[in-house]
Amino acid sequence: MPTEPTTYPGYRFPAEVIHHAIWLYHTFILSLRDIELILAERGLLVSYESIRRWCLCFGTELAARLRKRRPRPSDTWHLDEVYLKINGELFYLWRAVDQHGVVLDILVQERRNATAAKRFFKRLLAGLKYKPRKIITDGLRSYGVAQREVLSGVRHRTSRYLNNRAENSHRPTRRRERQMQRDCVA
Repeated sequence: MPTEPTTYPGYRFPAEVIHHAIWLYHTFILSLRDIELILAERGLLVSYESIRRWCLCFGTELAARLRKRRPRPSDTWHLDEVYLKINGELFYLWRAVDQHGVVLDILVQERRNATAAKRFFKRLLAGLKYKPRKIITDGLRSYGVAQREVLSGVRHRTSRYLNNRAENSHRPTRRRERQMQRDCVA
């Protein structure tokens, strides 16, 4: 396993500070200015703009490294989609969660049809290399079409009440969306 760099050339702060700021941003529902205040409380004067740049530069790399170390997901997956407005346009955020609430994969797409569901299933399986025993979805019929073509041997249940695990997984995204809307209005 490769060791973490102690410093990043061209950056003033050590790698631990950069990783901690990125972790705070992506794990908790905090704004960049909140993270700036948390770091200032610890004696580190970092601009929120620096934290934003760190998240853009190193966020995907750090997330990929964490994803590799996570344990194998359970055999029951909950799938759901929710709409988001991004720059005034409507998009759908597709999310897969295992029975313990661990997010398996997320995909943003413009459509909510069978082709989009198949694309999400294929991406999910390519990233995890495991097949579930059972998937649970809401009543969207696109899941059934995609399940028959991509996950033919997997049991499929549709129930809006059994899918609460996936619905609850959307809550932090919704909270962050509401917070960003408040910041734009003020």
